[in-house]
Amino acid sequence: MSFSTILLSKYFFFIFVVVLFTSQPGAAQVILKKQTTLMGSVFNFTVVDKNNLTAKSNFADVINEIERIENLISEWRPETQISKVNQNAGIKAVKVDREVFDLTKRAINYAKMTDGAFDISIAALDQIWKFDGSMDTLPNQEAIKKSIKNVGYQNIILDSVNCTIFLAQKGMKIGFGSIGKGYAADRGKELLLAKGVIGGIVNASGDMATWGNQLNGKPWVVGITNPFKRNRIYKKIKLKDHAVVTSGSYEKFAEINGVRYSHIINPKTGYPAIGLISVTVVGPSAEFANALSTSIMVLGKKEGLKLLKRYPKYKGILIKDRD
Repeated sequence: MSFSTILLSKYFFFIFVVVLFTSQPGAAQVILKKQTTLMGSVFNFTVVDKNNLTAKSNFADVINEIERIENLISEWRPETQISKVNQNAGIKAVKVDREVFDLTKRAINYAKMTDGAFDISIAALDQIWKFDGSMDTLPNQEAIKKSIKNVGYQNIILDSVNCTIFLAQKGMKIGFGSIGKGYAADRGKELLLAKGVIGGIVNASGDMATWGNQLNGKPWVVGITNPFKRNRIYKKIKLKDHAVVTSGSYEKFAEINGVRYSHIINPKTGYPAIGLISVTVVGPSAEFANALSTSIMVLGKKEGLKLLKRYPKYKGILIKDRD
């Protein structure tokens, strides 16, 4: 047997996935991989499948499913339902698919359970902070203060009967950058399971959903990278029917006057989260793990651990910033 190590990334962190292959003759399944770009990020799919032909068909189906999701919830594509919601902020309610409505409703629930540490309306701050290397000065304090007036999940108005979303204030904007890829990973896993794929990994640019085992019957193994020494693994995790998600501040940031500012923003202050450099959450759902990891980065270690304890099916690895 031979070993292969795949390096996977998600904007602000790196994950190593160790996949064990087998060369035993007459194996009932094969293990195959596919990489593509979806939702503006690299997606990797690993499946334990019947043969190459079946795997090719399954890869096509799961890619189509994630493209479908992107065409519903992307805030960057002007024709999507979420973009229509944003375009009509303060003007009128917009009818959306029940899937989009339910995802938004869950996001509001995540905001409530974290007392606003998680908030999809923080998308309104995308004009203030830039984490693409273009920022060389801090945003104006008045601009930040003004911008957070448009942040507040309480002003996302849902009408379940008519299946509409209304943003009550002009200038508001919602986005699913914090849970969208986790949702896509969960949906991809569900689809492949329904198609009879007995084991695999859907890696939505680091937001990962796994099921089944490797060909040798052992769990999948994921290595969380040390944020201070990114060529080393901080901890290995064995996964079976679980998701793993990491939020961090060491890969995507703005460096201004020698100080690094995390891309994860505190919705209440409009300023980057401080205290933790990396939060990894393991549990049944990649979407919910997304919400937890982002919230814990904002809350900090003490309050973040309190939040995590409320959900015993989820475990966390929290790493403090040395500064």
